[in-house]
Amino acid sequence: MTPPGDILRLEYLPVARLAQPARDDRPGALGGVCFSHPAIADEAAGLPLLAVDMPLLEGQDAICEVWSTAEVLRSGRHQGIRYREGDTLLFGCLTLDETTAVTPGDVRAPLQAATQAAYESIFELIQSRGYHAILRCWNYFPGVNSVSHHLERYRQFNIGRQDAFLSHGRSVIGNVPAACALGSAGAALQVAFLAARADPLGIENPRQISAYDYPNQYGPRSPTFSRASLVNLRGRDLLFISGTASIVGHQTLHAGDVDAQTRESLHNIAAVVAEANRRAPRAGFRLRDLAYKVYIRYAGDLLSVRRALLEFIGAPVAAVFLQADVCRTDLLVEIEASGGHAIAPG
Repeated sequence: MTPPGDILRLEYLPVARLAQPARDDRPGALGGVCFSHPAIADEAAGLPLLAVDMPLLEGQDAICEVWSTAEVLRSGRHQGIRYREGDTLLFGCLTLDETTAVTPGDVRAPLQAATQAAYESIFELIQSRGYHAILRCWNYFPGVNSVSHHLERYRQFNIGRQDAFLSHGRSVIGNVPAACALGSAGAALQVAFLAARADPLGIENPRQISAYDYPNQYGPRSPTFSRASLVNLRGRDLLFISGTASIVGHQTLHAGDVDAQTRESLHNIAAVVAEANRRAPRAGFRLRDLAYKVYIRYAGDLLSVRRALLEFIGAPVAAVFLQADVCRTDLLVEIEASGGHAIAPG
């Protein structure tokens, strides 16, 4: 049996380390996401790595977020998805050109069609491999706040995602995956995901209306994600917190104030952690023990966001800072986090 502490590990590595000829030091690597501007792909690594065009804000040229496990792994491909799987977890990723997703006569917006196609492929893969649920999805695509085909692109994405859930008979409320959707500088829809054979529990935030219950002022379809996903894998409680912003109820707070938005986002994360600990009392999740990914709309706000993060948590934390457009135009920062797994130094 895999030791509980080794069921999942997160590591941040420079792309150069993944490009080294010897891979024997990471035989349990499931895959991950590499961030740089421009995007740097490393097919030679032999791993499912999503190369996202997104600038880092702390001086690095490129960094890879790599998920690993102590399980014996197998690699495969399915309809453009590259994946690796063990007995417990599967990590996969795909990049889909919007222009190829729409067939003649299709009236859908290209991003909507591409999103539906991407998620339908994901569901087909995990079902065929015996995985019950997606724990966490990372979604990146250009122009998240732009309007095309008479609708904001983030709203187009939400329609396509929900249509895929519905077409595969999956619930669009309750135990849906944790997720984020950010604007990249690339030219395609990119999705990475972590799936499990175990059934996760969707965690909601008592300070917020569940995203899947948002009123229609935010688009014709509500976003299909939970505030966090909690799962127990071989005795280890793992928590995946969705992209979290300065939203209380369903409304944005502190427009134009990045310090206040960062603090409000962290209050929301603290509320999610408290709810997860209530549902899994033995987990003992703490803010200072989580790994964070922080998306900042304007690069000049980095110092303010870093300071607010340190002051709120009261201790240095594992964090990566990226420049990205957030799903609402009045949001300046979005923060995601995860915990319960090992966090290896880069």
